[in-house]
Amino acid sequence: MAITKWVIDPMHSELQFKVKHLVISTVTGTFRHFEGGATTTEVDDFHNAEIHFSLDVASVDTNQEMRDTHLKGADFFDAETYPKIAFKSTSFTKIDDDEYALAGDLTMKGITKPVTLKAEYGGTAKDGYGNQKFGFEVTGKINRKEFGLTYNALTETGGLALGEDIKLIANIQLAKVA
Repeated sequence: MAITKWVIDPMHSELQFKVKHLVISTVTGTFRHFEGGATTTEVDDFHNAEIHFSLDVASVDTNQEMRDTHLKGADFFDAETYPKIAFKSTSFTKIDDDEYALAGDLTMKGITKPVTLKAEYGGTAKDGYGNQKFGFEVTGKINRKEFGLTYNALTETGGLALGEDIKLIANIQLAKVA
């Protein structure tokens, strides 16, 4: 059984989130700075891999500077007190040829909760330098209030301005560590 380590290639990966605004539209954001990887026991098989990542909260980018400043503040992520969001897998189970269930502990704003995400295997290839790469798209949904992100404003009709469910989308390219 050979242990293989993989690292996220940040040049070919992205982490996004989506949240409903006023129940009529969706706001998309991304985190620009993140790191992570995986450890596998088989070179070309990620079943039972250990997966981990962390991201810098201050790198949040929704393409609106005022909103980003608000998100970094105490009403939302409180980036000064909680500068990182982290994930560590507890299992990575192959469902079929290209689908995995990724379960683990997500820590945000000092609160750790178990989450289960879907990981779709995109394939493997060697880049122009001969480096082995694996691609996955990880998707899921979390309730922001479970992680202490409880701020919300009311609309003029008394409805909530922000949805509670946050959609997560991560397109990840992993590079084998030499």
